[in-house]
Amino acid sequence: MYDVIIIGSGVSGSAAARELSRYDLKIGVLEKEEDVCCGTSKANSGIVHAGFDASPGSLMAKMNVRGNRMMEQLAKDLDIPFERNGSLVLCFAKEERNRLEKLKEQGEENGVEGLQILSGDEVRRMEPDLSEEVYAALYAPTGGIVCPFELNLALAENACENGAEFYFDTAVEQIEKTEGGYRIHAEEKIYETRCVVNAAGVYADVFHNMVSAKKIHITPRKGEYYLLDKKAGTTVHHTIFQTPGPYGKGVLVTPTTHGNLLVGPTALDIEEKEGTNTTKGGLDEVAQKAVRSVPKLPLRQVITSFAGLRAHEAGHEFIIQEVEDAKGFFDCAGIESPGLTSAPAIGELVAELVSAHLHAKKKEHFVEKRKGLVDPKKLSREEYQKLIRKNPAYGNVICRCETVTEGEIVEAIHRPIPAKSLDGVKRRTRAGMGRCQAGFCSPKTMEILAREWNVPMETITKAGKNSRLIKGYNKDSL
Repeated sequence: MYDVIIIGSGVSGSAAARELSRYDLKIGVLEKEEDVCCGTSKANSGIVHAGFDASPGSLMAKMNVRGNRMMEQLAKDLDIPFERNGSLVLCFAKEERNRLEKLKEQGEENGVEGLQILSGDEVRRMEPDLSEEVYAALYAPTGGIVCPFELNLALAENACENGAEFYFDTAVEQIEKTEGGYRIHAEEKIYETRCVVNAAGVYADVFHNMVSAKKIHITPRKGEYYLLDKKAGTTVHHTIFQTPGPYGKGVLVTPTTHGNLLVGPTALDIEEKEGTNTTKGGLDEVAQKAVRSVPKLPLRQVITSFAGLRAHEAGHEFIIQEVEDAKGFFDCAGIESPGLTSAPAIGELVAELVSAHLHAKKKEHFVEKRKGLVDPKKLSREEYQKLIRKNPAYGNVICRCETVTEGEIVEAIHRPIPAKSLDGVKRRTRAGMGRCQAGFCSPKTMEILAREWNVPMETITKAGKNSRLIKGYNKDSL
């Protein structure tokens, strides 16, 4: 019997798990994939939005601004990269300037600080590679960038350290109301709980509709992206938006916390909840729109493309509340952009609601801080030499593109929430995220995974389930 079961270990579910782990509660997290950060949370822009484009008075606006303000301290506590690089919303004609004025007014009403409207010349002094067509821009100095993988992983690890139990490869199939709460059927097992937090991303409507007569519908909104090499990473220093349209904030150009350049996304409503394929049409649209902002965008330096799904609810509003006709069942649904920014505040709100329902008391001892992986690239020469003397594996470079060592990969495999696949290692260490996109380092990484898990190498997967990369050995002597 659990006090709370959270469905989904994306950034919202993991943030809720961390905040709930401040209380004297037994917490379980059920995740259908083999790791955290495998759904909506893994494929987004990594933007910490300032909060000027959410409708004043909305929960989305409140969570956005609160999450933005929490992010700096959270990044320090969880030992993850975060940078307040500021954002610029461009307009390309005098007639569009009033849209910037409206965004500025909205932002100020939402509590966003430091907003300014700059002329085209002022903007180009900040970003020389912007188009001569730019007429004006809204500057938001509180905008920032964060690594979505590291944020999600850090929240989950910290929750785990504070007692939350994570179950992977555990797809929820059915939820039943019981006298004392809920019975959850998942992978031929049954979990009993007093409360449920539904943080299932694009599947949140499925689980809500199992327990409530008042149905909701989540539309997967696909966004396609290009990721450019680190050589292109300094093309712009701020996050560059265009004036938003009915489907969101439009195509952006932004640096990442790891030095790459990210371009996208598109916005296409689809029905397929696993429809993360990229398309020529979508990527052509990304390129066409992005070069309007940055004409000399070095698209020949693209190293990969990908697509993600946003969980769009028809009201374009976060649904974070106890379900009216299902007491003890709390929705955390419709979490689309700015969901990543809002995650710390969403976790805080979910914990307030659930703890009040359960009359839970806070623990005397909560581990607030979490230490990330050792990164030799951040050490001085003397510190790195000392580390190698202590553990020679940190001197063995496995991923040449990102200079990731065997020591880092081994550490990632033995974290509180361990890496079990190539993608699991990639999310934690960046091995395979560089220019060759794992072309060289995959075999060595697989060998390390097999050795550390003490399993045959042919059982190692790219991303869990049936994603095995090899079937066996082609030389009997091996």
